[in-house]
Amino acid sequence: MRASIASGGRITVPKAIRDYLGLRAGSTVQFVRLPSGDIVLRRTSWKRKSASVVTTRLRRRATLRMTTEEIMALTRDK
Repeated sequence: MRASIASGGRITVPKAIRDYLGLRAGSTVQFVRLPSGDIVLRRTSWKRKSASVVTTRLRRRATLRMTTEEIMALTRDK
């Protein structure tokens, strides 16, 4: 597969490669030079989930039922 470098040094990773590596908007990649001189493109991370998605998942895991007053009592000095 071939790709062209645009002005400013940008390059579009071909769709087949993005799909294979699981790259999406916000993913980061690393270019690694091997001893042979070849360059390898590696995925380094995925886009982070928004805080609302994380807190929603955490809320679902709560098993202890407490009223607001009981929770507030735990946070206050006794």
